[in-house]
Amino acid sequence: MGDAASIYAAQNLFSENVINIWKLSPIISYSVNRSHRIPMDDFSLHLMQKLQTTKRAVRPALVFLTGDLIAVPIPLDRVTVVLGRALEADVRVNDSKVSRLHATVTTLTDPVDGDVQYVLTDLDSRNGTNLNGKLIRSAVNLANGDKITLGECILRFDLLDEIDMEYQAQIHRLISHDDLTGLLSSRSFFSELRREVERAKAEKKQFCVLMMDVDHFKNVNDKYGHITGSKTLEELGGCIISSLRSGDAAARFGGEEFAAFLLDADIAQAHVAAERIRSLIETTEFSVQRGAKAINTHHVTISIGIATFPEDSRDPIELIEMADSALYRAKRDGRNRVRAYRSVDPDDLKRDLPPRCD
Repeated sequence: MGDAASIYAAQNLFSENVINIWKLSPIISYSVNRSHRIPMDDFSLHLMQKLQTTKRAVRPALVFLTGDLIAVPIPLDRVTVVLGRALEADVRVNDSKVSRLHATVTTLTDPVDGDVQYVLTDLDSRNGTNLNGKLIRSAVNLANGDKITLGECILRFDLLDEIDMEYQAQIHRLISHDDLTGLLSSRSFFSELRREVERAKAEKKQFCVLMMDVDHFKNVNDKYGHITGSKTLEELGGCIISSLRSGDAAARFGGEEFAAFLLDADIAQAHVAAERIRSLIETTEFSVQRGAKAINTHHVTISIGIATFPEDSRDPIELIEMADSALYRAKRDGRNRVRAYRSVDPDDLKRDLPPRCD
């Protein structure tokens, strides 16, 4: 589903849920007392509770309307927020047409009456800053809903309450995550990987990429059916994410193929982490579904390939290709095993993956 279609679907879902909330709220106590279940999802119920209990205090935010962070709300919590391409920018815009330090949004509070203004200023950027389609020549006040263009990136200035913030986060999650497993989508994974490459280059750090493919997964669908196959993929996602540290990222690439990257890890440490994933999946009992019930269990295995930054490559696409090459070597060598793009010293395999260094 494309970005526009995803947002449209999420907006419809949100609108319908809010309407249902107001329709249902007068009869909730009656329904509960009579043991009737109201068909609301967790997100709708959470929003209803927020609507009933939250005062509508608003906070300024910038919402990405394009790019990798589409729909993400960035709260403007500092007096001055810097937008730009540099790592030190408060709001980082990964666009070659954006200057390293491109523009600022400053919060000005009147000491007498407490009125607040939000001021956009261009920092003599190479390609300029546009507000609502017009190039700004000096500092200008922002109004709710204004569109700011930096390079090819468009952001909207919004005054959002807590419910608005959750709504935007929900839209972004629908766009950026795989519905079945809850892992990142392949597009979001590439976006995170590109950012990690830039961070690692700037900070002179290393990391590793894992490519993973479930062995003979077609047999699961053929033997147990596609409902069991989908449930197995969901549970596989849980196995993978439970084996990673905070800050590491995992994605479903499509079908039965997964990917991950491990921050601040060398090839030997990544091999240990990959082996942990492989072993967990090999020993996990996955559900055999009949309708909504699990009636039995079955087993699957997974093959994993590893590539490292910067030793194997400093390019994110090449890292994926190299990890994929190692993955298919694992398949050729008999499946249910881990292979690295280059050789690993056996003594190094005794070292575990350290906690992430922030």
